[in-house]
Amino acid sequence: QVQLVESGGGLVQAGGSLRLSCAASGRTISSYTMAWFRQAPGKEREFVATVSWSGRNTYYVDAVKGRFTISGDNAKNTVYLQMNSLKPEDTAVYYCAAGRAVVRTLPGTYEYWGQGTQVTVSS
Repeated sequence: QVQLVESGGGLVQAGGSLRLSCAASGRTISSYTMAWFRQAPGKEREFVATVSWSGRNTYYVDAVKGRFTISGDNAKNTVYLQMNSLKPEDTAVYYCAAGRAVVRTLPGTYEYWGQGTQVTVSS
């Protein structure tokens, strides 16, 4: 089992920044792909970004490219999502996910999920 705990959400004005953290514990997760998804009210869960534990491979949804950065700290077993130039449409619950054999944008292919952290961007 892998446990994922997100933190760092909150309320921010448009144009502001937040950094989300996802602390992983349990089994060794060095072979897992880590990702961030988000879900706004009334919408389906949406892929945001993914990173391999080597840190060499990252991938973003077009809507956040150039504004969000995903990174991982192997020593701390933690993945981060730095979010800059936030927009009201970024408002959602953000979830951390881990999986081994994933189709990176498909939430159903990830094995483990955190509880989510709320991000609210006011205009």
